[in-house]
Amino acid sequence: MKKRDRLKKKLAHQHFLIPQIVSLVFLLLILAGTGLLMLPTVTKSGAGTNFLDALFTATSAICVTGLSTLTVADHYNIWGQGILLILIEIGGIGFMSIPVFFYILARKRVHLSTRMILRESLNLDRMSGEIHLAWYIIRIAFLIQVSGAVLLAFAFVPRFGWRQGLWYSVFHAISAFCNAGFDLFGNSMVGFQNEPFVLGVISFLIIAGGLGFLVWFDLLHRASKKRSLHSRLAWITMIVLIVLGTVGFFLTEKNSQLITGDSVIERFFQYLFLAVTPRTAGFFSIDYGQMSQASLMLTMMLMYIGGTSGSTAGGLKTTTFAVLIIKVRSLLKGRSQAEIFGRTIKESAVSRAFTLFFLTLSLCFISIFLLSITENMPQNPTFGLQYIAFEVFSAFGTVGLTMGLTPYLSVFGKLLIILLMFIGRVGIMTVAFSLMKKANQREVGYKFPEERVMIG
Repeated sequence: MKKRDRLKKKLAHQHFLIPQIVSLVFLLLILAGTGLLMLPTVTKSGAGTNFLDALFTATSAICVTGLSTLTVADHYNIWGQGILLILIEIGGIGFMSIPVFFYILARKRVHLSTRMILRESLNLDRMSGEIHLAWYIIRIAFLIQVSGAVLLAFAFVPRFGWRQGLWYSVFHAISAFCNAGFDLFGNSMVGFQNEPFVLGVISFLIIAGGLGFLVWFDLLHRASKKRSLHSRLAWITMIVLIVLGTVGFFLTEKNSQLITGDSVIERFFQYLFLAVTPRTAGFFSIDYGQMSQASLMLTMMLMYIGGTSGSTAGGLKTTTFAVLIIKVRSLLKGRSQAEIFGRTIKESAVSRAFTLFFLTLSLCFISIFLLSITENMPQNPTFGLQYIAFEVFSAFGTVGLTMGLTPYLSVFGKLLIILLMFIGRVGIMTVAFSLMKKANQREVGYKFPEERVMIG
């Protein structure tokens, strides 16, 4: 209790709230990245990049989305690609984890304010262990990304040579683990559509990054009976979504010409890749503009749900989605509390889940409405409202998939998508709290009379 009181007193004397600091640092990183990406020396043409396109790309990198108004492979040289990779890494593993790494190397004490910001940036609800977790995040992220780069090198080096093959391996391993979706091929994984090894490695990296660092810690360091409810829900929800997604895409695209391959294994990995990549990754192996309506709907649902809290992923989050289902299931069984695995989920967590669901869905629908007014859809009878809705859910879920709208966005459209990417990565609650004057307003000492309202 004394530690909690000290934290409250510390917060009370701060000029900026923790959510405000997190949002501000993300904004500063985006502006710094914008300035670097505007430099003529980082582009292949030497002409530089205009402010809005550089801002869009920097936001997409820091928010690990992958949407871009220009083709990275054609526009940026090795220096520009390197800057982009650094921004992706910072946005993926958390901007506070890197300073902690240098604190540990220098053997300096991490201040309480740094711990508090770290806890907010990593979406932690516990009052201790932030530094230990941050150090663990850096180590596990490094190990997984190096392993992914080595595996990809077996496929890329023979095809592109040692120098380019190794660079491609490193870039795409980091981009996949951070769920960023940026590629250096110009057409993402289309050229590897019938190579299960490449699709399998990329899928593993996407899942590893989107599973969440707390979940990895539980899986590797705790016995199955001692794992937290958060980890169990995250793990189970992820598996269910991947299985249902794979089966769903098989049913909707089994007669499509988009899925190619002579063997069952090749076709299976394409269906699996379609189920994994909407989980905020952004890589694609087929043209989404030619997918069936059912496949597009399934993709948008997966993009909206996103990955796990405390991971490199965006979206509503799998655990939030699981809590909503558990609460509804409990109510249908006549239970007032959300119960699962012999545990009761805190009512505050349930209320937060429903609040997030309402706010995020409202944000997406409002954005779709606004873009349907400002953006011009192509003269294609198969393109309807899903052309814009797909872009919105992709931006909010920090996915990076597109049906082709991104390069043709208006100025307003680009700014709105930038905002969606920012909110999707930082978190709508963090952004909302950063706009408030007080983070923790005390409950009033009175209560208004209750009255019934007809529901349903």
